[in-house]
Amino acid sequence: MRSRSVLVVLYSSVFSFYLSACHSPSGPATAAAGDSGTPKTDMPTFKRNPGNRDLVKKEAVAEYRVRTEDKLNESYFSVRLYETTQTMRYRVKMEFEGLEGEDTVKLPDLGTPPQPALEKGNEKYACILGLLDNDHKFRELKKVYVTPNGQSLKITTLKHYAVTENYHLVDQ
Repeated sequence: MRSRSVLVVLYSSVFSFYLSACHSPSGPATAAAGDSGTPKTDMPTFKRNPGNRDLVKKEAVAEYRVRTEDKLNESYFSVRLYETTQTMRYRVKMEFEGLEGEDTVKLPDLGTPPQPALEKGNEKYACILGLLDNDHKFRELKKVYVTPNGQSLKITTLKHYAVTENYHLVDQ
């Protein structure tokens, strides 16, 4: 009988120690509060963008344009990005000497307003479609280009990204 009461006391002591350990403040939460003398740093607050835009711009939000070698006509290789009603989606309009095409691109939600961007590609008539991330670094998504014989206008996906919990991009 005595051993049973000793076990009950032992189990209750261990249980109460476990509960007090789970609820005691320690580690990074104490340091963040400034108790250890370290300065408190304010992290930027990120939140998901709304699903839809209230106002859709009619004009292009980004444009890349290069004059072609057509001597008779004033022709261009051009890529334009337009907003859609969905916040993270953009319509891509492309053109090369009378060839036209359209596509859509979905930008990853980085918790800040999207910043689509266009840059020159490696080929003469090529454009890289991407975005500026939260560190203002260009991240490529798609490539718009003219085939070597000049007969086709193409768009292809270059990279996919995942968004981390602190709103940074990671290659997939």
